[in-house]
Amino acid sequence: QVQLVESGGGLVQAGGSLRLSCAASGSIFRFNAMGWYRQAPGKQRELVAYTYITSGGSTYYADSVKGRFTISTDNAKNTVYLQMSTLKPEDTAVYYCNVVRGGTNYWGQGTQVTVSS
Repeated sequence: QVQLVESGGGLVQAGGSLRLSCAASGSIFRFNAMGWYRQAPGKQRELVAYTYITSGGSTYYADSVKGRFTISTDNAKNTVYLQMSTLKPEDTAVYYCNVVRGGTNYWGQGTQVTVSS
């Protein structure tokens, strides 16, 4: 079982920045991948950014966040971060941390990000 603890959400004005953190129990080197999804009210959960641990740390970004969001990891802390810059009102959502280990998905509890115009 992998437990994920998220932090860093909040309210920010458009154009501002936030950094989300997700601390995982267990070694990051046992994970296949780590990343972030988000879900806005009335919409489906969507993939935002991902890093593939078993593929040398290659990354994926949704087109809507490319150039504005950066995913990174701290292997010593088993933590994945999402640095979000130039935030837009349409980035408002609950952000969920996700880890894949051995084909099983694990989810964080979610953290609210609200961007005011």
